[in-house]
Amino acid sequence: MARVCDVTGKRKLKGNKVSHSNRKSRKFQEPNLQSKRFWLPSEKRWIKLRVSVDAIRTIDKRGIEAVVKDLRAAGRKI
Repeated sequence: MARVCDVTGKRKLKGNKVSHSNRKSRKFQEPNLQSKRFWLPSEKRWIKLRVSVDAIRTIDKRGIEAVVKDLRAAGRKI
């Protein structure tokens, strides 16, 4: 399973780990993803999303209804 946020689309970042002697090796930074259930009052059911902490803050601010509406408009199945 890919580590990608369902709402924001955040993925892992790729960069270089640089030693004191300036040798480079690949380094990855993973997003802070959480599996979380949200209550969808309009459909009277729980939905389970794999979201980043930034997306949880977005859902708190805008509301789960608005976020789900945008996801469905983008063609995502919820």
